[in-house]
Amino acid sequence: MSTHKHPISPQPHAHRPHSSDRLVFASHLTSGVSSRRRILTAVGLFLLLILFGTGGYVLIEPAYSWFDAFYMTVITITTVGFGEIKPLSTPGRLFTTVLIVIGFSSLAYIAHSLVESLLETFSGKSSETKKMRTKIDKLHGHYIICGFGRVGEAAAQHFAKAGADYVIVEADQAKCQELHERKELFVEGDATHEDALLAAGIKRAAGLLAMLNTDPENLFIVLSARELNPTLRIFSRLSTPSSARKIIQAGADQVISPYKSAGRQVADDIMRATGRASLFDSPPAASNAPPSWYKVNKSSSLAGKTIQAAAESHNATILGLRREGQDTIQPDPQTILHPGDQLLMQDGRHETGSAEVPAHAAPPRKIVIIDDNPVIIRLYNRLFQKAGFHPLCASSGKEGLQLIINEEPTAAVIDYHLPDLSGIEICREIRKISDLGHVQLIIFTADEHQEVRNQALAAGASEVVVKSADAAAIIDRVIHHLGAAHIHPS
Repeated sequence: MSTHKHPISPQPHAHRPHSSDRLVFASHLTSGVSSRRRILTAVGLFLLLILFGTGGYVLIEPAYSWFDAFYMTVITITTVGFGEIKPLSTPGRLFTTVLIVIGFSSLAYIAHSLVESLLETFSGKSSETKKMRTKIDKLHGHYIICGFGRVGEAAAQHFAKAGADYVIVEADQAKCQELHERKELFVEGDATHEDALLAAGIKRAAGLLAMLNTDPENLFIVLSARELNPTLRIFSRLSTPSSARKIIQAGADQVISPYKSAGRQVADDIMRATGRASLFDSPPAASNAPPSWYKVNKSSSLAGKTIQAAAESHNATILGLRREGQDTIQPDPQTILHPGDQLLMQDGRHETGSAEVPAHAAPPRKIVIIDDNPVIIRLYNRLFQKAGFHPLCASSGKEGLQLIINEEPTAAVIDYHLPDLSGIEICREIRKISDLGHVQLIIFTADEHQEVRNQALAAGASEVVVKSADAAAIIDRVIHHLGAAHIHPS
C-alpha cells in the first residue's frame, strides 16, 4: 500500500528514517561504543608502554638522551632486531629483557583488540539483528506498540506486568538505545511503513496500538495495519477530536484520547473520594470497551429520538448509523432515529431488551455472520456479498442465535469467543431445532488445537476454520466447504 496517495501526510521528523533500508533491529547500537572503547584502551596501553620504556632507559642509562631512550624503546618492543644504539649496562640489559616480555604481551593484546573490534564492526550488527529477528518471528498473538512515548511506555509496562508478549516499533535512535538497554523486543523503523509492521510480526499479532504524537501518522498506521491483517484489533491514539471519524473509517476499532481519559479518571477518583461516585452513570472502565452495534426496535425508547438525545441518555458516543444497509460515520446529531436503525455505540449503556432483528424477506442463500468486532463484521459482509451471498450480521451470541432461528440461513459463520453465548453454545442450541438441520454452522477460532476442533464438531459444527491474517483465504475456505456440501450462492 502506498501511503503517499492519501490526502493527509505525516509530519516530517528530523530523526525519522525515510526509506525502508533504514529498517534495522537496533540492539547492536552499543556494540560500536564497546568497539571504540577497546580501541582507545589499546592505543592508551601502547602509549603508556612507550612512556614506561623511555623513562626507564633515561633513569638507568645516563648516556641516553630522551630521543635515544624513545628510539631504543620502539625497536625493543617491536622486536625489529636492531642492535643497541649505545652499550647497555647490566641493569640496562635486564630492563630491556623485561621490556621485551611486557612489550610482546602488550602488542598481542593490542592486536587482539583491534581484530576483535574490526570483526564486531562487520559481523556484530548482523548477528544481533538475526537474534532479534528470531525472537520476534517466534511470537504469536502478541501486541505491537507503535511509538515509545509516554503513552506507549505505559502500555509496555502494563503488558509486561500482565505477562503479554509485545514488540515496540520506534524510529528515534535515542529511544532505541534505551530500549536496547532495557532488553526490550523492538524494531527501529517508521511505523507508517509496511516493512516495519511486517518485521514486527503484524501477520501473527493479536492487537496494535498506534501511539505516535500526530493523528495523520496514526491514521497511516491504521490504514497499513488493517490492510496487512484484517482480523487485528487496532486502538489508535487521538490528539484532536475532529480526526476520530477519519481514523475509525481507516479501520481502527477504537480511538483513545490520553488527556481526556486521564482527566476523566482524575475526576472520577476525586468524586469517589468525596462520596459522589454515584453521579456517574457508567463505570470508569467503560471507555476502554470496544464499540458495538445495537439495533433499535419499535418498543425501544430510542425510536423517535435524535442521535444527540440518544447519546446523552445512554452516556455514550455514537460513532456510526446504519440505515437500510447504508453506513454513516459520525452522523448528524439531529438525525431522528427510526425502528430498524443500528447504532455503533461506545462508552455507554444500552437497553438490553431493545435490540431486534428486522423481520424482512431476504433472498435465498443467506449467510449469518456473528462476531463482536464491527470491523470484522464490515469486512466479512463485503467479502461474502462479492461472493454472491446475502450476509446478515449480529454482534452477540444471543442476537446471532435469534437471527439464525428467524432467518433460517444457508450457513452461519460464528466466532468461537462471544461476549454472551459462545460459538459452541450456539451450535448446541441450533442442533436442538430439527427444522434447522440444514444450516451449515462454521466456527471461526484463533485456537489451532485439535481439542477445540473436536469440541466444536461434537457440538454440531459443520466445519471449524482457523482465523488468519488473510481474510480472503478464509472466505474462500468457507465457500469451498459450502460447495462440498452442495450449497452454492444463487
